[in-house]
Amino acid sequence: MNPNWHSFLEATDAVIDAASNEILHFGDAAGELKAAQQQTVLVPLTHLGLLAANGEEAKSFLHSQFTSDVNHLEAEQVQHSAWCSAKGRMQASFLVWRDGNDLRLTLAADLQEAAQKRLQMFILRAKVKLVSLTDTHILLGLAGKQAAEALADAGLPCPAAPMTSSSANGTQVLALEGGRYIVVAPQEAMAALWQKLSVKARPAGLPVWRWLDVQAGFPLVTLATKEEFVPQMADFEKLGGVNFHKGCYPGQEIVARTQYLGKVKRHLYRINSEQALKAGDHLYSPENPDQACGMVVSAAPSPAGGFEALAVVQSNFAENVHLGSREGPQVQAVAVNP
Repeated sequence: MNPNWHSFLEATDAVIDAASNEILHFGDAAGELKAAQQQTVLVPLTHLGLLAANGEEAKSFLHSQFTSDVNHLEAEQVQHSAWCSAKGRMQASFLVWRDGNDLRLTLAADLQEAAQKRLQMFILRAKVKLVSLTDTHILLGLAGKQAAEALADAGLPCPAAPMTSSSANGTQVLALEGGRYIVVAPQEAMAALWQKLSVKARPAGLPVWRWLDVQAGFPLVTLATKEEFVPQMADFEKLGGVNFHKGCYPGQEIVARTQYLGKVKRHLYRINSEQALKAGDHLYSPENPDQACGMVVSAAPSPAGGFEALAVVQSNFAENVHLGSREGPQVQAVAVNP
């Protein structure tokens, strides 16, 4: 996290985890979770990194690497996308959108450095430059009934539909599914933006945004789940993150074969548990003694108590899932896209 952003958040009473630099809460973790159900919340998205792909061949380069149809990304469109290994496993998941003729991408912050370096290896002579914007820009998450009003009060446009973007004065607003927004702004705008947005939106920690991710069925790939899932296991194609009619990209043959042969046995589920959950936790079933039957993708405390998560689970074992071992506590699993 940028030191100036870190200091600013501390001055606004943010409690920051010393090891991960994640925003835990603003003094009332339980109250912030409950506020996310009925009110409007404002969350610093310090768990996300931001990349720029600049240059006249930026679009064609990313199109050749990612699972989505970047070549046909329209001016105000936002895409889900993924970057796969040669074995078709997701190395990272992205939101992709345009900034003029250039492209912007968010991904898990703990994957950004490695992903940027590895993508750089494939550029060769292409006219494209990858630049990290994580230290020069801030990302804010906004969700709730008054989110659109808060944007207007801050002098920012509200995109007309989910998965579209709008921009004004160097700041971009992305509309996500489920009535959520991401504000991408230069670091120098942070104080004024925070002051204006927090009039109608309650500051909240990252567990709130992760809980909202679970409600929206949004599977963010992180270091804990890197190369664990073919996109269809995380129902990523149902978010529009995979185009099956585009040309080649890393892992494309496996992703396409998986789709057309119907061999996807694992899918995305919502998990409820009394025990704490975290990304990368293994799930087991007594009916499958040889190996784990699933893995947690992302998790958060629930406003109702306990924990909620998104997990990739083998469908034929979903009715009898246990955390940590076959003898571990049983959790409830419900398909996100039945």
